[in-house]
Amino acid sequence: MSVNLSTQDKLTLRTAAYGAVTLLSAAGAAGGSPHKIATEGSIALASATGLVGHVLAEKSTGIDLGGRSVAEIADRVLPALTEAMRLLAEQAPAEADNFRRTVVVALDAAVRTRQGAPGPTVADMTNKIVAALDAAEATPEVTT
Repeated sequence: MSVNLSTQDKLTLRTAAYGAVTLLSAAGAAGGSPHKIATEGSIALASATGLVGHVLAEKSTGIDLGGRSVAEIADRVLPALTEAMRLLAEQAPAEADNFRRTVVVALDAAVRTRQGAPGPTVADMTNKIVAALDAAEATPEVTT
């Protein structure tokens, strides 16, 4: 089955995936190396396969992951994660599972750069990211 994602859909997927790593890096900046977190997470995203891998491998123009605070980044990234899962569930259900696994693996890879268990800030942010991924399942469809 061939899935044709729009340019906006692809931007949403890239914003969600790379944004999750950026968000975790920003949250972990106080307790470790944000560069290591970002590097390991990005390497994991670059290892994705299937439709998700192809989309993440495309040149990432138009992604705005900047912000003066973690809250500003989260305001863009968490909804993008939920939207990415929703649109993939509608258009390519197997790829929704692939996307979720890819993001979770990237978070795991990023957290493993730290010595010992992740601190409470990183653990909490990881939970928020996973909750955003799972929110699409909990959101009922609105029909008119």
